[in-house]
Amino acid sequence: MNNCLGGRHRNSLCEGTGCPEHSVCRSECGACGSVASACPSVAARMVHLSNSQQTADGLINSLSASLSNLAAVQAASSQLAPSGRPSSEPHHSSLPDILTSNGEAADGRGSAHHTGRIGKVIIERLENERFLSGFLTRNPFRKKSPAEDSAPGWRLFGKVPPKPAPDKVASTVTADSSLSPTPLRKTDTEASTTALILENRPSNLPAKSAEEQQRHRHEYEQMVEAAKKKELKDAKLRKKRMQQKLKYEEFMAHSLKVWNEDILPNWTLMQHNRKAREYWWHGLHPRIRGKVWKLAIGNELNITPELYEICVSRAKDKIELLQREASEHKSAGACPGGVAPSVLESDSLDRESSVELIRLDVSRTFPQLGLFQKGGPWHDSLHSLLGAYVCHRPDVGYVQGMSFIAAMLILNLEVADAFVCFTNLLNKPCQLAFFRVDELSMGSYFATFQDFFDFNLPKLAAHFSRHAFTPNLYLYEWIFTIFSKSLPLDVASRVWDVFFRDGEEFLFRTALGILHMHEDILLNLDFTYLAQFLTKLPDDISATALFKSVKSIKMQIDHRDFERVLASHRASSSTPAPTTSART
Repeated sequence: MNNCLGGRHRNSLCEGTGCPEHSVCRSECGACGSVASACPSVAARMVHLSNSQQTADGLINSLSASLSNLAAVQAASSQLAPSGRPSSEPHHSSLPDILTSNGEAADGRGSAHHTGRIGKVIIERLENERFLSGFLTRNPFRKKSPAEDSAPGWRLFGKVPPKPAPDKVASTVTADSSLSPTPLRKTDTEASTTALILENRPSNLPAKSAEEQQRHRHEYEQMVEAAKKKELKDAKLRKKRMQQKLKYEEFMAHSLKVWNEDILPNWTLMQHNRKAREYWWHGLHPRIRGKVWKLAIGNELNITPELYEICVSRAKDKIELLQREASEHKSAGACPGGVAPSVLESDSLDRESSVELIRLDVSRTFPQLGLFQKGGPWHDSLHSLLGAYVCHRPDVGYVQGMSFIAAMLILNLEVADAFVCFTNLLNKPCQLAFFRVDELSMGSYFATFQDFFDFNLPKLAAHFSRHAFTPNLYLYEWIFTIFSKSLPLDVASRVWDVFFRDGEEFLFRTALGILHMHEDILLNLDFTYLAQFLTKLPDDISATALFKSVKSIKMQIDHRDFERVLASHRASSSTPAPTTSART
C-alpha cells in the first residue's frame, strides 16, 4: 500500500507485513514534518490500532480454545450418558445447546459440528469488525505533499509559468493528478483564477496529445500577455489622468489669482478681453464662480433683496391659504368633477397655485447630494426661492425642472443673490420661450439646431432622420434645465461657466458636442434606444473630453453665425416647427 494511516504518510515503505495500517512508517508526516514515531497524533493512532489488533487477536484465540474444550467435554459427556446419568434426570443446558437455533438434537456429533460452525461465524464477524475499525479510523482527506502542491494544475494568470508535464497514457493513473485549485497567494501581483485552463486532464479522462497541450499552452500565454497589456494600459491611463488633474489644479490656482487681481477689479473693461475669455473657457474656480455668474447674468429687472423677502412672505401665505382651503374642501365633501371651487374662479388657472407643486419637485432635485431633500441644509432655501419666483411671475408660474436651475445657483450664491440671478436668467429669450412653452419660438430654436446638426454631423443627422428622431425629443430637457439634470454636476458647472460667457448659442453647441462625442454609439441605435440613451446620458462623461468635442463644432454656416440663422427661422413663417412635448 502506498498510503499510510489514512493518507497522512505518503510513498512510504513499511517494516513488517502484519500491520494492515502500516503502523511503522519511515516517511515524514504531512502534518508536522516529523517521522511517524515522532508525530504525537500519528503515534497515538498507531498505539490505538495496535491495542485494538492485540485485543481482537486475544479474543479470537481464547474463544477458539474455549470452543475446542466445549466440544471435547460434550463428546465425553455423550459417551457417559447411558451409564452415568439416567435419561429422565433434568439436563442443564450447555453452551452448544444454547447456541442451537434450529431445534436439532444436542447429541455429541451434531453439537460438535454445530459448535464449530458457530465458532467460524463468530471469528469471521470479529475479523470484519477489526477490518471496519481500521477502515473507519483512516483519514479520507489526505494532505498533499509539497511536491504535489507544485504540480501543474488549473491556473489562468500568475507569476509562475506552467510547468511542462510528462506525457501520460489514458489508462495510467498518476498520483500528481489533482482537481484541487492552485491557491491564490497574497504576494501575487497579478490576477489569478482557477478552473479555466486545465493543463493536465484528470486521470479518469484521456490525456492530451502533444499538439493539443502545446496549443493550450500557447493560448494560456496569449491570455496572460493580454492581461498584462491591459493592466499596463490601465495603469498608464490612471497615471495620465492623475497628471492631467494635477496640471488642471495648478492652472486653476493660477487662474484664481488672475481673476482676483486683474479681471474682477476691472470687470467692465476685461469682460470681453481675450485673456479673460481664455481663462473663462477652461472653467471658473469655485471660489469666484458665483461672483462671476452674478456679474455675467446682470440684473436688468432690478430685483432687490427686499423684493425677494416680500415674494417669500406672499408664497408662505399662499401655501397656508391653499392648505386651509384643501382641508375645508375635504371636510365639506368632494366637489363635482374633483376640482376645488377656488381653482375654477376663472377660465385660466391661477399660476400662483403652482406653489403647491414645488413641494413635490424639491425632493427630486439632485437626490445624490442630499442637500435639498427634506431635512437637508438647503431644502427650505430652495423651496422659498421657487415660491418667491412663482409669486413674482405668476404668468410663468412653476414648471417642473426649474428646481435644478435654482439649485445650481444656490450651490454657488447666497439665496437672495440666487433669486436675483434666477429671475433674470429665466427672462432671457431662450429660457423664457421654453418655460412659457412658446411653440413658435421653440420651433425656431429647434430648426436652427437642426441646420447646425446637418452641417457638423451629416451622417448622424441622416441616421436620426431615418428613424424620425427629431430634436425636440431630447433637446427640450437639455435646454430646459441647462444640462444641470443631464450631465454630472462638475461637468454641468463648466457648461454653465461658458454659457454665461457665450450666451444661448453655447447651449446648442454643447448639445452638438454631446452628439459628436457619442456618434459611434448612436449610429448603431434605433429609435427606442436613441431615446433611452440621450435622455439618460452616461455618468462618466469627462469635462475634458466633452469640451474637446464641443471645440470641434463649427457655429457658422455660409458665413452666418447662430444669431443670423436663428433670425432667419424666426422671420420665416413657412418653416414648420417640430412637434414639442406638452408642458408637464
